[in-house]
Amino acid sequence: MEKKIVKYGGFIALGLILYFLIVRMFGLHENPWLRLFNGVIVAYGIYTVIKNTKKDSGVSFNYFEGFKAGIFSGFIATLVFTFFMAIYIFHIDVAFGEKIMAMSLGSVATEPGLLLFIILIEGFASTVILSLLFMQKFKPSWNISNKLP
Repeated sequence: MEKKIVKYGGFIALGLILYFLIVRMFGLHENPWLRLFNGVIVAYGIYTVIKNTKKDSGVSFNYFEGFKAGIFSGFIATLVFTFFMAIYIFHIDVAFGEKIMAMSLGSVATEPGLLLFIILIEGFASTVILSLLFMQKFKPSWNISNKLP
């Protein structure tokens, strides 16, 4: 795996963790709507890694190479952020997971482990969707040239 992919995955994860800690510092970490900005952080990171992969590859850039860069960096970021949240939920603020689950799902489920699973699946899904979306911009064109015979 390329160092660049791991580096960008780490930067995305660091951005997510710092954003969570800043929101936590202001006591707004229990507001689920503020998690929408997580998508902006992930989108920017995936866009940047695909753009830089295309720039580094030059004319040899292909769809799979860019998609792989976006997927792997997003998955690394998701795993690191989920690990951070596991530490936070189970060791730092035990009541946080239960509060979020109660607000989101009501009394149906209050298990914090389910929250980690939701974070993991949400991160993987947004990574796949964003990588597919950005590859539409960066993919090599297959359009036939408009040259006259």
